[in-house]
Amino acid sequence: MSEQPIIEVEHLKRTFHLSRKASVAALDDVSCELRAGTCLAVVGESGSGKSTLARVIVGLESADSGTVRIAGRDVKPTTARRALRERAKLVQMVFQDPQGSLNRSLPVAATIDEMLRAHRPDLDKAGRRARVLELFDEVGLTERHADAKPAALSGGQKQRVAIARALAAEPEIIVLDEAVSALDVSVQAQVLDLLKKLRTEHGLSYLFITHDLSVVRDIADDVVVMRKGRIIERGTVDAVLDRPQQPYTRLLIASAPRPGWHPQRGLRETLLADEA
Repeated sequence: MSEQPIIEVEHLKRTFHLSRKASVAALDDVSCELRAGTCLAVVGESGSGKSTLARVIVGLESADSGTVRIAGRDVKPTTARRALRERAKLVQMVFQDPQGSLNRSLPVAATIDEMLRAHRPDLDKAGRRARVLELFDEVGLTERHADAKPAALSGGQKQRVAIARALAAEPEIIVLDEAVSALDVSVQAQVLDLLKKLRTEHGLSYLFITHDLSVVRDIADDVVVMRKGRIIERGTVDAVLDRPQQPYTRLLIASAPRPGWHPQRGLRETLLADEA
């Protein structure tokens, strides 16, 4: 693992104006970094700003102020084809629902082939087909899966296709936005194991967005906790999960499903009392 940051975020602010009188600060002076070769988990409940942070980092949304640097380069939203292609070689994103990137009328291999046409112009049709099958093998799928349409695949298989699509661009970083939260527990564990294997084999860095602290220890090195657009706690996974400093972090940990788990209303009441 490297101490050198591959993503540097400094003082990001992003406000959504819901009406002339109402607005929400999705990002409120957010600063963090992802060390090269590691996994940074960004955790928080729905509406905490974590997905907005991910989208600003990859350039899908703009910030009102602040900076994002990936591998030392400033990142800003753009429609320039060359700039988008260069960014895609650095960072790819895997979403919670892979369905949006799959054409229902085509075999899922077509999705990977499209990515290869954009990023591997050196490959002809036969070369792209061979590479598609290599990528499917890497993510635990077969030629039969490659030639299937999305409707024939399970949720876990479709997410493996989405991961293969991200790998096709040969990025340095993959941003995973709730990428395992819609999967059942056994499939979730399999996909997490796959992500850990791919990270080791390809030297990848992960930004792992999740509301579920139960998966964080399994994959992440560092963690930041977000609430209402702000980072309220940060540190190594062991430090934050074993010795949380903030009542909100303790609430998230207590709320993580586990064997014998029961909701702990006392912690929630404590949090509400702190806000009073």
